[in-house]
This record gives sequence, C-alpha cells and structure tokens, in this order.
Amino acid sequence: MAENVEAREARHGKRMIELRVRFWTNDLADGKGRIRPKHAWGGGVVRMAPNDAHGIVGGDAVPFNSVAEIPAKIEKVLIDHEITVHKSARMRKYMS
Repeated sequence: MAENVEAREARHGKRMIELRVRFWTNDLADGKGRIRPKHAWGGGVVRMAPNDAHGIVGGDAVPFNSVAEIPAKIEKVLIDHEITVHKSARMRKYMS
C-alpha cells in the first residue's frame, strides 16, 4: 500500500491525472502547413498534463518511435512524476 498522503479537495475537472499521447503529422502532405486528415506517423510524444490539485507541474515530453513503445513511455512518465498506480479490481484478478 502507498505511504499515507494527506487527502485534499479538488474541484471538478482537476480530480483526474491526464496524460497526452500526440502523434507527429509533419511531412505527410505536400506543401508547408498542410496536413492529410486522419493520417499520422507511428512516432510522437507522451506528456503529463499539469494539475495543481495533484501537485503535477507537467514536464518534458517523452518521445516514442513506434506505437508499440507507448505503454513503456507512459510508465516512464508516471514514474518520472512519482505517480502511484493502484491495482483495479480487474487487475487484482491476474496480478498478485
């Protein structure tokens, strides 16, 4: 179990911890500043969104070069921000 941490009030919209996964879309269309709708490269960045209620300042984006790397990069961002993840009821079924 995690160490005892003092609970605090958080207003609506600040109760969740948010990660953003963003995919590169540059150079997929002809011409500068143009895009191909619904097309992206397999790489991009994972970023922690700032949240003052949780004491999260945000930070540097962690790049990934393949969609297969996303789970490991999410884990890295959570560890870098000292986020404790608790097992859900479903996770307890297959984890000890």
